[in-house]
Amino acid sequence: MNGADRMDQGGEHRAYIGSFTSGGGRGVTTAAVDPATGALTPLHVTATLADPSYLTLDADTGVLYAVSETEPGAVGAFRPTREGLTAHGGAVAVGGHGPTHLSVTGRRLLTANYTSGSVSSLPLGADGGIDGPASVLTHRGSGPDADRQEGPHAHQVLPDPGGRWVLSVDLGTDSVRVCALDPATGALRVHAKTALRSGTGPRHLAFHPGGAVVYVLHELEPQLTVCRWNPQSGQLEPVAEVPVAPAAAQEAVRAYPSAIVVSPDGRFLWAAVRGADAIATLSLADGAEKPRLTGTVGCGGRWPRDLATDSSGRRLYAANERSGDVTWFDVDPLTGQPRRAGSVPVPAASCVVLG
Repeated sequence: MNGADRMDQGGEHRAYIGSFTSGGGRGVTTAAVDPATGALTPLHVTATLADPSYLTLDADTGVLYAVSETEPGAVGAFRPTREGLTAHGGAVAVGGHGPTHLSVTGRRLLTANYTSGSVSSLPLGADGGIDGPASVLTHRGSGPDADRQEGPHAHQVLPDPGGRWVLSVDLGTDSVRVCALDPATGALRVHAKTALRSGTGPRHLAFHPGGAVVYVLHELEPQLTVCRWNPQSGQLEPVAEVPVAPAAAQEAVRAYPSAIVVSPDGRFLWAAVRGADAIATLSLADGAEKPRLTGTVGCGGRWPRDLATDSSGRRLYAANERSGDVTWFDVDPLTGQPRRAGSVPVPAASCVVLG
């Protein structure tokens, strides 16, 4: 999780790492974070949820939420303790298949359900427990890639910084939907739909700290779309496309970008690129709407599925799924280029959240 660092009850920094249990992962790993070096030391594994591939930490309650990327899909809640994590209630159905992402807005938990092409909204109790049933909004449409875009595939759902709107990114329909959340029922209603270039397969987006620019990373092509964001009208306007891999690298191997993060000070943007097994650095020195690719480095393993930065922006973490590790990097404060500093084995690692 990007944002202010949280600590466990003993005052120590923590990281939480999701994994695919179906691919040899052990569940959710709790690790200690060395504040001086950023190094991770695994402490505990929680194995009560199948395929907890994506996690999010609620800044208000301190509860950690995890998807269960299964069919049918579910979500689970956990309370961080000094020893690790304890289950906070049982798994709750999301009303969709294959949830790949989740986020919190107000007292609602949102999930993007990739396989069923839908987004779900679930009520949260005052103590952070998950209630049901889920309210489900199903996407419609398809794209030109017959293998990956035969129907809708919601891959991410995220509130905007002001908390008024919810944005859902759909790889299958080459679009981002802006939704309004009914405060009484928690139901999502499509307010606007932004079409992106056909066949690009949008996967994840990130907001610039200034709040007026959004970067949409595409999985089926190694590039991102820069969009203007109007929080008053809830409109997303594409303005430019920028590569996240050099031309020579694009010709050498098929690239599948996966995750995108912006530095807390808004000076840099990083993208994980699977296939190339690289982390791309883009400078925002020319303005938030003008990211410029300045270099790539190896991800420290294979198939980087997720990225996270600490609250200072001085360290970057990559969850490398196929090599089964989380690698951390020191970030050059002048150039934003990451330099590998260490790694820790985590089988089938899929997500890393800093707590």
